[in-house]
Amino acid sequence: MQITKNSVVTFHYTLNDADGKLLDTSAGREAFAYIHGGGMIVPGLEEQLEGRTAGESLLAVVDAAKGYGDIDPELLQRVPLDKFGGQTVEAGMQFQTPDNRVWSVMDVENGDVLLNGNHPLAGVTLHFNVEITGVREATPDELAHGHVHGEGGHHH
Repeated sequence: MQITKNSVVTFHYTLNDADGKLLDTSAGREAFAYIHGGGMIVPGLEEQLEGRTAGESLLAVVDAAKGYGDIDPELLQRVPLDKFGGQTVEAGMQFQTPDNRVWSVMDVENGDVLLNGNHPLAGVTLHFNVEITGVREATPDELAHGHVHGEGGHHH
């Protein structure tokens, strides 16, 4: 069966950046499972999996725009340190705002905090080594619930 909209796809992957740095892998875990066409994986990878079958392997290079997006300069902001109510603020810390955006502290200098609200992989070209382990039709329950049941997906 070929991967098409509403297929349940399972695959193992290794994700590296353009310099070969390991970003993520499914090694040692169950294969990742998703419903194709549901926006559950980055668009560039989903496009490159379309039409493939179980047993295929591929290297999918996904540019930032079709991965986690380009860096949005409006999400790089300097905020006065006193806005943090006396809390200790250090580079590398993260916090979530009421709108559910996660912000990373990039730098604290001269009474200002440089914040980045972009996804940590924004602006990164992604290199996925993928081994497709299964393709099947999604069940009506999976489509209704919007996720895979079993096979590395959600269990009820």
